[in-house]
Amino acid sequence: MLDQIRGLHHVTALTADAVRNNAFFTKALGLRRVKKTVNFDAPDVYHLYYGDETGTPGTVMTYFPFPGIRAGRPGAGEVGTTAFAIPAGTRDAWAARLAGLGISGLAREESFGEKRLHVQGPDGDSLALVEVDADARAPWTGVVGADLAIRGFHSVAMRLRDTGATAELLTFMGYEKLAEERGVARFALPGGAGAHIVDLEAVPDANRAVEGGGSVHHVAFAVENRARQLEVRKALTETGHHVTPVIDRDYFWAIYFRTPGGVLFEIATNEPGFTRDEPVTHLGEALKLPRQHEHLRPALEQQLAPLA
Repeated sequence: MLDQIRGLHHVTALTADAVRNNAFFTKALGLRRVKKTVNFDAPDVYHLYYGDETGTPGTVMTYFPFPGIRAGRPGAGEVGTTAFAIPAGTRDAWAARLAGLGISGLAREESFGEKRLHVQGPDGDSLALVEVDADARAPWTGVVGADLAIRGFHSVAMRLRDTGATAELLTFMGYEKLAEERGVARFALPGGAGAHIVDLEAVPDANRAVEGGGSVHHVAFAVENRARQLEVRKALTETGHHVTPVIDRDYFWAIYFRTPGGVLFEIATNEPGFTRDEPVTHLGEALKLPRQHEHLRPALEQQLAPLA
């Protein structure tokens, strides 16, 4: 069993409109845009990162905005809901805030004894705000006050036709099963301090999900450094998983593998972080390009939509 995993690192999803996506996460949810860069494989497409003040692992939601992408079709084999932690007692205040901003798809829920607010993102993204008592993580307060602001991730929930093999994988990754409720099994890292929960929902008769706007592309788990990442890669490979070589993503190093249930997992390092190429005070302001795409800057600055 692995002991290197430290919880969620980031979640990456797809959107059809960079401007609308940016406004939702920075203005409505009040996260900070900590990096404005481009997709390594499609440099004419933004890669936008939203999180706390410095983009601490476990707080960062990222998006690839593909203009005009079709809407995703929910189903089996995907991350169904991405949940963020909010302070206890703030669900109603969040509901009022988001309703006042015209955000749709708001629904009060309760699961595993936690009060939740379901929120529909601009591409139909399935998001949730979950009340958490005594979450010690410091929030970004550029838009939303500290008494209300998002602390970081709470969890991801995966919809799978068969949860058995993914449950075994999570157990191998160091997670423990905590409870089961209405067909959803909850796994958590022992001693986790936020961003440490994964829920598995069994949907045996569901159609396969079709990726598109609002879909999660992959979910990343955090390790401290490259040495721990190589240990994880070796262990996963030895157990039969097909894991990519280590890839330099500028702000972390990454490896990827497809899980038995169809969800794409990434293992990402906490180093070097988002301050490697711009100061904390100006994170997410300038367009930052991977070295191999720097020669495209003049064209990209003309082509990519301006973001506030």
